[in-house]
Amino acid sequence: MRSRTTIEFLGIWEQLNNPDFKGVEFDSFLFEAGSNSFTLSPTKWIEFTNAKGIVSKQGKNGGTFAHTDIAFEFASWVSSVFKLYLIKEFQRLKEDENDRLKLEWNFQRTLAKVNYHIHTDAIKENLIPKELNKSQKSLVFANEADLLNVALFGVTAKQWRDDNPVAEGNIRDMANIDQLVVLSNLESINAVLIHQGIEPSKRLIQLNKIAITQMKSLINNKNIKRLK
Repeated sequence: MRSRTTIEFLGIWEQLNNPDFKGVEFDSFLFEAGSNSFTLSPTKWIEFTNAKGIVSKQGKNGGTFAHTDIAFEFASWVSSVFKLYLIKEFQRLKEDENDRLKLEWNFQRTLAKVNYHIHTDAIKENLIPKELNKSQKSLVFANEADLLNVALFGVTAKQWRDDNPVAEGNIRDMANIDQLVVLSNLESINAVLIHQGIEPSKRLIQLNKIAITQMKSLINNKNIKRLK
């Protein structure tokens, strides 16, 4: 604990994790660290700075104990092999985390695609007469897409474009993850309502109520936050 780098590491840890840490005393130790006359024991460090990361106990079963962060740093200093294994394990865990997040994101995208096809199939089967041409069919799809836009975003695609003339992409491109989750759900629900023969104005009211309920539920959802 005579090393300046050790004192600096311990002090930074305390500043991040201990609101009662005495920074003035820490600065004094940091200034003196490295000189031939400087000595510092765990007990003195705890007493003068009110440190919490290290605990020193006397008597039977006593000893000096440290938080995992500090213990890892000490072990890395003692053993290069341990330090290398620690780095490798950190990299492995980050790769596993990234793979999991990619899997969740891909699942969400796949779910959105599935619900989109369910939605368009319901439109084809129930809202598009056989005699309509391609452009007329596209108009029906656009109307249903805007029905969902109004239910969730409160505006049609055209209204959004008029209000955001310099934006890149469309209203759905600018949606956040919460809105995309709800939009995916609304597509599936709207497909069911279409099959039931419910007219657009009544479907809009139901879908809007569902959108409001689901958005409120998702705002504080921790799993959704991890995807952002």
